[in-house]
Amino acid sequence: STGLKTKDKKPRMKETNPNRTCLATGAEKAKEELLRFTLTPDRQVIPDFNKKLPGKGFYLTNSRAVLNQAGAKNIFKKFGKNTKVDPNLGDIVENILKNRALDAINLAKKAGSLITGFEKVRENLQKGKVAFIIEATDAGSDGAAKIRNAAGNTEILTLFEVEELDKALNRVNTVHAALLKGKMAEMVRNQLQKWQNFNS
Repeated sequence: STGLKTKDKKPRMKETNPNRTCLATGAEKAKEELLRFTLTPDRQVIPDFNKKLPGKGFYLTNSRAVLNQAGAKNIFKKFGKNTKVDPNLGDIVENILKNRALDAINLAKKAGSLITGFEKVRENLQKGKVAFIIEATDAGSDGAAKIRNAAGNTEILTLFEVEELDKALNRVNTVHAALLKGKMAEMVRNQLQKWQNFNS
């Protein structure tokens, strides 16, 4: 009977307390809004955003400012005097979040949920199929004006340079792309916002 009780408890705990507390601010938030870290065997603080590394995890608000605050206040020393923090941890986290966002865009392409090129984007906008548009930060002013005119109220995110989008999608001159409505678009938006929010 003990085994049955233990099995019964696990799902209930997940349902009743999906939130975690930010180690630096004490704010309680949904896990999706926080960044998870853990310690290596030699006491180094490392990101664990996939929640796959061994060891007890702890959470911080998704913010470079909060991460810097945690470092400045030696908050990680709660885990022992020998705890080590890479001075470039903020940049490491930003790069991981950026790569996860680009990977999500590539995944959407493979799933057939991402379209590229101005004409295809405009065509799908007219059909009401577009969830949001991704525009390269270095897009030409003429193309940018045209896409805004076609987009209407559809959200346009400008987060990556053409070169970064090209590399992620293995294509040339990716100035405009669009996510088609659906679950894949929600997943991509979530990853894009995580990276965007880190520096906001």
